[in-house]
Amino acid sequence: MAQQPAGGGHRPAPVHTDPAQVTVLAALSALADPVRLQLVRELARSEDWTRTCGSFDVPVGKAALSHHFTVLRGAGLVEQRDEGPRRVNRLRRAEFGARFPGLLELLLRPDEV
Repeated sequence: MAQQPAGGGHRPAPVHTDPAQVTVLAALSALADPVRLQLVRELARSEDWTRTCGSFDVPVGKAALSHHFTVLRGAGLVEQRDEGPRRVNRLRRAEFGARFPGLLELLLRPDEV
């Protein structure tokens, strides 16, 4: 019998959208929010799978942060996986770049706001 994670509950695995299924409008909408853009920019400067959800310095609470990550997953920008009690993230740079060549690089430029 499988053991339950510490804390007693089991959270569902995150659902990921294939970037090939994302419209340009959905991608731009996800990136239009300043908190989500900050999350993407911080992920771009980090090694894959090293950033937990709580490691970002953003001005929102836990529930709002969870919502922002849901939007980014839905836009094909972020992939998440659980490592024990931690949920870690990576920017889907290659996959997103194949769908929207140059868009991510443009948004990650430091002079873009």
